[in-house]
Amino acid sequence: MTTPYWVQDAIFYQIFPDRFANGDLSNDPPNIQAWGAPPTIWDFQGGDLRGIIQRFDYLLDLGITAIYLNPIFQATSNHRYNTTNYFSIDRKLGTMGDFKALIDMAHRNGVRVILDGVFNHCGRGFFAFNDLLENGSHSPYKEWFHVNKFPVDAYSEGEAKHYQAWWDFKSLPKFNHFNPDVRSYLLKVGRYWIEQGADGWRLDVPNEIDDDSFWAEFRQAVKGANPDAYIVGEIWEADAHWVGPEHFDGLMHYPVRKELIELLTADQPQLGSFAETVEGLLDYYGREHAFAHYVPLGSHDTERLRTALGGRADSVRLAFLFQMFYPGAPAIYYGDEIGLEGGKDPDSRRAFDWNEDQWDADLRSFVRRLIACRKNSPVLRRGDFRRLMLEEGAGTVAFARILGEASAVLALNISAEEKTLSIPVEDLGWSDGRHLTSAVDDGHWKVQAGHLEVVLPPAQGALILPESMS
Repeated sequence: MTTPYWVQDAIFYQIFPDRFANGDLSNDPPNIQAWGAPPTIWDFQGGDLRGIIQRFDYLLDLGITAIYLNPIFQATSNHRYNTTNYFSIDRKLGTMGDFKALIDMAHRNGVRVILDGVFNHCGRGFFAFNDLLENGSHSPYKEWFHVNKFPVDAYSEGEAKHYQAWWDFKSLPKFNHFNPDVRSYLLKVGRYWIEQGADGWRLDVPNEIDDDSFWAEFRQAVKGANPDAYIVGEIWEADAHWVGPEHFDGLMHYPVRKELIELLTADQPQLGSFAETVEGLLDYYGREHAFAHYVPLGSHDTERLRTALGGRADSVRLAFLFQMFYPGAPAIYYGDEIGLEGGKDPDSRRAFDWNEDQWDADLRSFVRRLIACRKNSPVLRRGDFRRLMLEEGAGTVAFARILGEASAVLALNISAEEKTLSIPVEDLGWSDGRHLTSAVDDGHWKVQAGHLEVVLPPAQGALILPESMS
């Protein structure tokens, strides 16, 4: 089973459902927070599936082609990583009809939708764990979990000691994946939602499941329902063990995000180390999987991009510029494109501000142009990635994407001074006199003596294409 063909062409948009848009006031809880109130770990603000449907024109205008939804199944929290019913849409988010309407809306517009799968642990309200609490050692589901002691204490203060739980949180009892009944149940879940129209799964903490062979069975179940379904794992470190026929198509490429954030915030940036790492990661994973990685600049588990970069607009633009040039599927965390700020969870889960006067309109326009350029240029989605030049002391670097006779160049100046980059382009087939333009502004260059002379202001970059491709 190969990786889905569509992933390396995708531009993802991640949505934390409770905070994107409220489209149906009738499913709001009675103690709802005001939209835009400081987020907490407890409170709901009313975002739902109908809200996504009603704002779909916004997503299409931005240019995204795929959506990753944080958990949408029945749960008691706003993040819904404590699932109580894997076969039911959370009532505060809508109905199965709303889910079907969202899938239909997406597919009619060429947009894929992947769901968040939480299969390492569940919530205390999950039927099997609830039975365990009621019946103790007599429960027919006692082997579904890792019980250390009866009776099971799941509600007093302190860490979980009577049973295994994710990070010892009592609210997140851990499944026993060696139990065939547990495996059968979770595999049915994985297949069911693909049959209902979902285009894949993002898998939460998959490396914490004890029996690694579970994922080969999961892959078979999902791909049996749809061979083009995308399976992406939340693995924070570079580890090729997790890609391939026994595991996943790609990973959330947090190592690239980490390198990029460190490069753009360091007092003494290590540009050479950055280039070697991002190039090396492509070689490490191999083309098939490296090009199928989900490449985020932020997520519900990290600081917001703008906050992580100290509020510096130029650095944010550089980050988006590199992300949209690098192989893999670039992913925008909802609101990052308008400059939404926020610290670590739960502050990273602020409500989307639909008052356009509060947006960084220039940033959104910049991201929109980058997306359009990537969508219109196969070389930016499928081309090989290679370094053309690097001057550590000057803080300048240039990379190329190459696909057959087509090429594109990314030039970056991360220094605090204006710099001139002399970029060798003869090997790209760009002969002297060839005219080139910027993909996102009015920049214009001509090849002379096998080089491009590109002048970049401080903390600026340029995405350079032949005029026929721009």
